[in-house]
Amino acid sequence: MARIEYSDPAKANDRTREILGKNRNANIFRMMSHSPSYFEQYCRLGGAIRNKGELDPVVRELAITRTGILCEAPYEIVAHKRIGKNVGVTDEQNAALEDWKSATCFNELQRAALAFTDEIVKLRRPTDATFNAIAAKLTPGALVELQLSVGFYIMTSKFLETFDIDLQPVTEVV
Repeated sequence: MARIEYSDPAKANDRTREILGKNRNANIFRMMSHSPSYFEQYCRLGGAIRNKGELDPVVRELAITRTGILCEAPYEIVAHKRIGKNVGVTDEQNAALEDWKSATCFNELQRAALAFTDEIVKLRRPTDATFNAIAAKLTPGALVELQLSVGFYIMTSKFLETFDIDLQPVTEVV
């Protein structure tokens, strides 16, 4: 059960209600919309991450789901496994993300991105070896997008866990 009440969409301003409606009134957004201006900007950046970049969507979703795993955010994991599946992440890959290092279902780029993700979440910054490995495989733009995707979903995972956002059936929100 959430630590504070979710906002009531009926009491929100028109823009907030519009954004909530586009996002199926998911619990994370109903909580976040307590601050309409932050909520709107959060959704803008999230939309750019998911829809406007050059980073391969499979790589992006593997990194986002792995971030949720490392941040111990079940809501994020469930949602992004579903989103990942919709962009080409295989069931085998989704199942292997907990222990990806021993899995054989990831290509070199995906493995480099997962190592980069692990270090962004676990360390102060990625090691030079890990950074150089992924930088050799991505354009500067895609590399920036990967880092910002991981950082955004660290924040999102921490938000979910801070407010103890209730899980919903994934089909209702993704």
